[in-house]
Amino acid sequence: MAETAAHARTLHKGQQTRAAILDAALTLASHMGLEGLSIGALAEVTGMSKSGVFAHFGSRDELQIAVVREYHHKFEEEVFYPALREPRGLPRLSALFDNWVRRVAVEIDSGCIYISGAVEFDDRPGPVRDALVTMVQTWQGALERAIRMAVEEGHLKPDTDPAQTLFEVHGLILALHHDARFLRRPGAVERATRAFRRVLENHAVPGALETRSTPARRRGARS
Repeated sequence: MAETAAHARTLHKGQQTRAAILDAALTLASHMGLEGLSIGALAEVTGMSKSGVFAHFGSRDELQIAVVREYHHKFEEEVFYPALREPRGLPRLSALFDNWVRRVAVEIDSGCIYISGAVEFDDRPGPVRDALVTMVQTWQGALERAIRMAVEEGHLKPDTDPAQTLFEVHGLILALHHDARFLRRPGAVERATRAFRRVLENHAVPGALETRSTPARRRGARS
């Protein structure tokens, strides 16, 4: 029994240490990109030995993939899950975009790993690129489903092309990140919000945009 308890404490401590390393790695990657990550740099930041960091991840690729997954987890917690409290259709689609914009605004001084990672690994096959692609496709799939739901709810026109609308919406985020982070142009967030409104106006049925203001957490709203 004592040995089991000791093993559990050791396991818990190891999980805590790994989580602390991963948190530091995510901060580094946000500022320096995934390619800026190394076992040595992380050991220096965390005050651990290289062998100690290596024991938790095994390789640089595994470290980078763990960071991608952690970033995706935090992205879901901040952007995706809160939007599920909104009713299907334009309220939920708008919440997804608004949450996304809010996160990008916070990341202006650090960086979006999805975007920086795409630049770093767009032409570099391998497990890190595969992990990035999987996470981005997962998010885009969720956004496209929200667009399809808006069509099903009668908020967007029946002939709306979800893939095309997704392309347009994603393009707004890329433009926002470019103007706000690279060019440091003021008002980029407001322009992205206005552009999203125009995308909706192009596809929405008459009167449907008023549904965007539907109160969140409505009792009985379908998920």
